Amino acid sequence: MWMSSGIYSKCSMLRRLVCTTVPRLPIISSKPKPKPHILNSLTQKPPSNAIKSFSSSKMGDARRPLSVPIPTLEKSERADLLRALEASLGSPFSSDPLSPNPNPLIIVISGPSGVGKDTLIARLREARQGLHFVVTATTRPRRPAEVDGKDYLFVSKEEFLGMVEREELLEYALVYGDYKGVPKQQIRDCLAKGCDVVLRVDIQGAATLRKVLGKSAVFVFVAAESEMALVERLVDRKTETAESLLVRIGTAREEMKHVKNFDYVVVNAKGKLDNAVKLMESIIDAEKARVSQRTPLI
Repeated sequence: MWMSSGIYSKCSMLRRLVCTTVPRLPIISSKPKPKPHILNSLTQKPPSNAIKSFSSSKMGDARRPLSVPIPTLEKSERADLLRALEASLGSPFSSDPLSPNPNPLIIVISGPSGVGKDTLIARLREARQGLHFVVTATTRPRRPAEVDGKDYLFVSKEEFLGMVEREELLEYALVYGDYKGVPKQQIRDCLAKGCDVVLRVDIQGAATLRKVLGKSAVFVFVAAESEMALVERLVDRKTETAESLLVRIGTAREEMKHVKNFDYVVVNAKGKLDNAVKLMESIIDAEKARVSQRTPLI
């Protein structure tokens, strides 16, 4: 008994000695301690815009309340199905046009003398409804086949200058010794009715209209298939003297250089008038289908 108590006493003394002399080692955990920046990212709340962007995704827009039953397509009436779809989407379907009605156009047609502008316009008016041809005022003498008020407004020089003074013309110019001008009121009246307006002017007049109207109008350059074809047309008209014929040919050569200032080019080849008319109609249709509509201001 004494022996065992002595041994116990010695063991106790040895344990106290070890505990006081040997330093305590830190306890190593099997799980690594997270780094500070990782800990912050785990505890930090996500930004509000991230939640909004997720909730406004395409998937979110396509969700519908599950409480709204949608009938089967095979067994339901169209009216019942439409009402169910409207209730599911939360708003009724609109019958308004997805694309608004196109604006009326101002179409400026120009080109050298002898390319057939008048013939092209006449056939275009026959082929297309709602197209108004603005009659140009001029001081030149009327030709035998021309009708006053239909082909031109034939006025005296004094009457024309009076129109200029009263600011009744959108543009005017002195061409081959005679005045030509476009009356404003005709254009305003036609645009108010929703009609497309066609203006026939020379190259000089087209340049003036480009400054006045800018991109609100459509500018079309009419050309012959070649210079030789143009000269042959001028000769065949038999309305010019030799001197005036030379002037018109020289002027036509210079006018062809201005084609780059136009939006479209239409070649009116001999014997192919219908092709030129169809191309003009295609241009008008393309302009009507523009997303950004032209808005004429007179």
